[in-house]
Amino acid sequence: MHSPLPGISRRGALKLAGAAGLAGTVSLYPGRRSFASADKELQLAVEAKRIVVDSVESNAIAIGDSIPAPTLRWREGEEVVIQVTNRLPEPTSIHWHGLLIQGVMDGAPGFNGYEAIQPGETYTYRFQLRQAGTYWYHSHSGLQEQQGMYGAIVIEPAGREPVRYDRDYVVVLSDHTQENPRTVLRNLKSQEGYYNYGKRTLIDFFRQTERDGFNAALQDRLEWGDMRMDPTDMADVTDYAFLMNGRGPQDNWTGIFTPGERIRLRFINASAMSFFDVRIPDLPMTVIAADGQFVMPVQAHEFRFGVGETYDVIVRPQEDRAFTIMAEPLDRSGYARATLAPRPGMEAEIPPLRPRAILAMSDMNHGAMDMDMGTMDHGKMPMEKMDHSKMGQGGMDHSKMSMGGMDHGAIGKGQNKSGPPVGWDQAGTLPGEKALSYADLKAFARNTDDREPGQEILVRLTGIMERYIWTLNGRKFEQGEPVRVAYGERVRIRYVNETMMAHPMHLHGMFVELENGETERRPLKHVVIVPPGKEVSVLLTADEPGDWPFHCHLMYHMASGMMTRFIVERPTADASGKGRA
Repeated sequence: MHSPLPGISRRGALKLAGAAGLAGTVSLYPGRRSFASADKELQLAVEAKRIVVDSVESNAIAIGDSIPAPTLRWREGEEVVIQVTNRLPEPTSIHWHGLLIQGVMDGAPGFNGYEAIQPGETYTYRFQLRQAGTYWYHSHSGLQEQQGMYGAIVIEPAGREPVRYDRDYVVVLSDHTQENPRTVLRNLKSQEGYYNYGKRTLIDFFRQTERDGFNAALQDRLEWGDMRMDPTDMADVTDYAFLMNGRGPQDNWTGIFTPGERIRLRFINASAMSFFDVRIPDLPMTVIAADGQFVMPVQAHEFRFGVGETYDVIVRPQEDRAFTIMAEPLDRSGYARATLAPRPGMEAEIPPLRPRAILAMSDMNHGAMDMDMGTMDHGKMPMEKMDHSKMGQGGMDHSKMSMGGMDHGAIGKGQNKSGPPVGWDQAGTLPGEKALSYADLKAFARNTDDREPGQEILVRLTGIMERYIWTLNGRKFEQGEPVRVAYGERVRIRYVNETMMAHPMHLHGMFVELENGETERRPLKHVVIVPPGKEVSVLLTADEPGDWPFHCHLMYHMASGMMTRFIVERPTADASGKGRA
């Protein structure tokens, strides 16, 4: 196996500097540890810089003088110390996404006693690594993540890994804008669909009429008009440059391989707002981990992942040729690409962008839930005011909503040769190929807590698109009551998405078990996508006390109010409950 830490012995040390932009000393010490004898010590500076993407220069914010920030490679069980110096004229912070650490080290200002790092100050993060896998780190202050403050974390297991590979590459996907993020947010609030440049036209209506018939096409337009929504508005922000490892499509990041090698690719969606459909034409992938946790290997030709999610895959190119790693956003407004090749300078064909998907009425569960859209005036009744518990006949019956319906990449369903793929589920997957679904994920190890949940927590994902206000249970951050659970309590969180946008929901500090049909091997996740108009549920053992952020990971949604506090009460002498692996 390719060593991620070449030249480091248990008693040795290695200077990390130079091109990686990371300064510090890596050292390993047995026995009791003090600040000066942590396993890993490093210094990182946060500062503004100019970057060039495909020959276009723009402003950015870097960690360790690079975008993405330097990849941090650690080992499970180590204690790490990271000193972060803020050279910006505004406060900053670092959130260690997916890591199980003490709350004050989580890096979310205003939670668990943590305060942002003020200009000119240095903050020391210190924590023990309690897990292995692929994770990432990013700013949790202002809108700095959009400007380049993100990087990968690779934690090697203390023991042997269950998979074998010869090379190991991190692939960080992101979206970059030349606009100031504050300007983007103002634009979103100033006009509904400000960045939706792909609205349906009269020609689209004629095509839909040819495909579905005049009456069906007219009824579809009337229903979307009644809701004051546009089925093409699947991405709030367009005009992005899409990057792989900080490089645009022309700059073309390249990973080298020898034919026959098994290559591990650690995909991280570090974007601010973009869902990606990822594929490598002519090179099937074996998915081995989701959100840093091993799953039973499953083969797929592509996968869709949301902001904050990670997938580890194994590929084995046999031919002496180049392959394109292709990532398309939902609205197909551009693409990110990189190359796997036997030699530097080689490139493969860049496949054409597939048709964008558009939302169908079934995505809003109008068919499954018998919602009479003719009686609902969304202009007068904001979506956050929809009380699903009080909707009777003609309303939403959540007991009839099947988790099996959460198919992120079913092949063929709803597609038609005369038009674009219809519905959130449709990626335009080629005939005979498979897109990964949440239903395919099966944890590598059995779940350790088999208790039934003691309570169910309903989390309604709500918002008013016209005003660009995003909420949980109809309340903006700090306007509603926080979620409170007892230490050790077993709970079910039921997400009900009442909006036409998909939301990647992130709970800090803990993993949840995705209820996807598995009974003993539910996959562990730290981000869960809730598709438009759908319901998803997870189980949680609340074994990490603290005051944790709980939010949509679409950055402008979180900034517009889609966040709350998830409080796990401190344990008492008689508190009990099983832990998590």
